[in-house]
Parts: sequence; structure tokens; C-alpha cells
Amino acid sequence: MDVSVKLFAALRESAGRRTVQVALPDDSTVSSLLEALRHAEPRLVGRLEHCLVAVNLEYVGPDFRVRPGDDVAIIPPVSGGQDQPDVIRIVDEPISGDHLAELVRTDADGAVCTFLGVARRWTRGQEVIHLEYEAYPEMAERKMREIADELRVKWGVTGVAMLHRTGVLAIGEASVGIGVSSPHRREAFAACQYAIDRLKQVVPIWKKEVWSNGEQWIGWEGAPPQVGRA
Repeated sequence: MDVSVKLFAALRESAGRRTVQVALPDDSTVSSLLEALRHAEPRLVGRLEHCLVAVNLEYVGPDFRVRPGDDVAIIPPVSGGQDQPDVIRIVDEPISGDHLAELVRTDADGAVCTFLGVARRWTRGQEVIHLEYEAYPEMAERKMREIADELRVKWGVTGVAMLHRTGVLAIGEASVGIGVSSPHRREAFAACQYAIDRLKQVVPIWKKEVWSNGEQWIGWEGAPPQVGRA
């Protein structure tokens, strides 16, 4: 199917045109549309990451499926906004709550919410010596960016930072950090909780618990998952 994508403001000036035609397979997602748009109009590469997508006059997320005839528009940051570029990284250095807050806060924000997930000493009756984390970094960061896009669409947050450690972590060290800024606290709290819950569901990061008498990759306590399972 052919889809006409509307551009505005700085995007329109960068591309030198108001609309871009992209060819997509039927039932393609917004994520696929953006990738096709980057190929069709290379001058937009690096700018689309800070934009939202509207289909039929409503903001949608990356998994929304585009249909023939849909009204599709790329929405750059509006004149009243001071949105921060999202900071999404798999890291091997310590994660600090203060640093997360610095990454997302702007003068437009009345709320900054941060979450740290830390390595605890006891789990399921076992004493933990340390944790080990492994990630599929390219896919993990991509899925984390999709979560950040969801936060902007659902709660209109100003800034998002998501960091996750890999390697060996001592007890008390942070394995994951989420930072969210918003003009109001309700949206900041809701977005921060959603982000960590969603991260645990879909981001390919694995944890091994190392005990004094053994070790185990968490998630494989029972039978391996079926092939193709979500």
C-alpha cells in the first residue's frame, strides 16, 4: 500500500516538501512506516526520534497498524514544549538517581519521578552473593525506545531516561533506572511505574542470581518457553 505522510515546520523545511509517499506492505506498523520514511527521505534521519505520530488525528504508538487511506502525520515538538531527547542506554557503569533526574528535568516540569531497581540480599529464601545481567543490547534499546514513545503518547511526559546495567552487580547496586519528568506529578508517577513494568515484560535482558550454594538464570525455573511465544 502507498501511504502519504504529512510533514510540518522543521521537518517540512528539512525535506523540502510537505508530504512524502512511502510504500509499505499491508498491515504495516507505525514503526515500519518510520523506517520506510527514513529511507525515502534521508534528510529526516536524526529528527524523527523526537517526534510523535498521528493517524487520523489521534496520537498512536509504534505498534499501531496503518491502513490504506489513513491520514498520517509526523508531529515535531510544538512551540510551547521543551521536551528533552530521550536517554535510552544499556550501560556497564553505576546508575545514579540524581543523574537520572538531571537527564530529564526542564524548567517546564513540576515533577521528576525516578525509580531504581537494586540488587537485594535475599530472594526466595536464598542468600544472594551477587547478580549478573546480560542483554541483547540493540534489541533492548529499541524496545526501551518504544516504551519511551508510549509514555509520551499516553501521559505527555517531557523527558524520559531508561538505563539498564549489564555485567556483575554487587548487593545494593542499581540494575535499572527510570527517570520521567512532567509538568504534573500524577502523570510522572503513572509513566514511571508503567515504564518499569513494561520493561520487565518485553525488553530482552536476563538476570542470573548467584548464591553461596549455586546459581540460576531467572525465568527458566520451569519448562523453556514454547517457540514463538510472546
